[in-house]
Amino acid sequence: MSEKITFTPISYTGWDSLSHLLDEVNRFNVKKILVITDPFLKDIGLTNKVVEPLESAGYATEVYTDVVPEPPLAIGEKLVAYTRDNEFDMVIGIGGGSALDLTKLAGVLASHEGNVADYLNLTGTKKVTKKGLPTILIPTTSGTGSEVTNISVLSLETTKDVVTHDYLLADVAIVDPALTISLPPKVTAATGVDALTHAVEAYISKNASPVSDALALQAIRLISNAIRTAVSNGEDKQARTDMSYGSYLAGLAFFNAGVAGVHALAYPIGGQFHIAHGDSNAVLLPYVMGYIRQSCEKRMKDIYDAMGFSSANLSQEKASYKCVTELKRLVEDVNIPSTLKGFNITEDALESLTNDAIEQKRILARSPMPLQKDDIFAIYKAAFDGTIVER
Repeated sequence: MSEKITFTPISYTGWDSLSHLLDEVNRFNVKKILVITDPFLKDIGLTNKVVEPLESAGYATEVYTDVVPEPPLAIGEKLVAYTRDNEFDMVIGIGGGSALDLTKLAGVLASHEGNVADYLNLTGTKKVTKKGLPTILIPTTSGTGSEVTNISVLSLETTKDVVTHDYLLADVAIVDPALTISLPPKVTAATGVDALTHAVEAYISKNASPVSDALALQAIRLISNAIRTAVSNGEDKQARTDMSYGSYLAGLAFFNAGVAGVHALAYPIGGQFHIAHGDSNAVLLPYVMGYIRQSCEKRMKDIYDAMGFSSANLSQEKASYKCVTELKRLVEDVNIPSTLKGFNITEDALESLTNDAIEQKRILARSPMPLQKDDIFAIYKAAFDGTIVER
């Protein structure tokens, strides 16, 4: 069976790879550039690393900072309208997943008619039909993989939806670990476990291939080895580099193989309780994997080995149990609450979370174990109680 493998046309990775920015901008016939970032990065001067070389080269730039974590639809609508009205030639996103997702959205939908809501995956009636503006994406976290995916995620009233099309792929991704040094420990942890979740779910996905498997396993190796150090000592250059590469590889893996149950259940947590996406994934990861363990024992054994342990003398069943235990331990070691109660989510919310999660059919379809409504509720209940259960 043939497999379609898709990558961003050009990626620069490694320390000081931002030095390639100007050369890449020069390849495009542009004059007026919109730089999309969040206010914190502008305040600490990180955005200047993008703006100053562009302005010195004669480009007109404008910095747009109406960016918030887990951006609601209204933020996306406002940015797309602004981009259309001001006739920019290029968009550059620098920041975490929210800034990058919004940049992709602006770059493509600025050349389309209608509202952003018209293009949402679950409820939209319009289709993306053209490429839009040249786009460069520069992550400052090691987590979302947004710089190499074709998805823009938006928060709705109680859940999330996406605009997705290959035209949302950036023309250039610049993944420079030096830009992650200022990332606080809490954000390092949340985004890092987000990246780990991408790799784990890509590896167990029904759409996995030998190519996505190789990317996912190397991402798991790098992230599992580096995340605790990156959280405890953000100045550690090697840990930051490994996290940066791990996040990038995980992004490539899940873009091609897809994510599954963890993400489907995480979206409503972010939508209803405005909890960061990385935290939502982290708190659910061991409980989803524990619940579906029997459907992917061999693959979980591989994950256990990739995390740095040895399953040489273990059965697949035993190794898969140990994998779940180590995933839970990793989340706890980087100081992310390991239960829904730890995020002040009450038990009476589990039903509404379940009702929203079951609608994420596009994502749930990739789970190696089919997850029905009762299964989803059982996983949320396990995550609430802090007890690993399985079907």
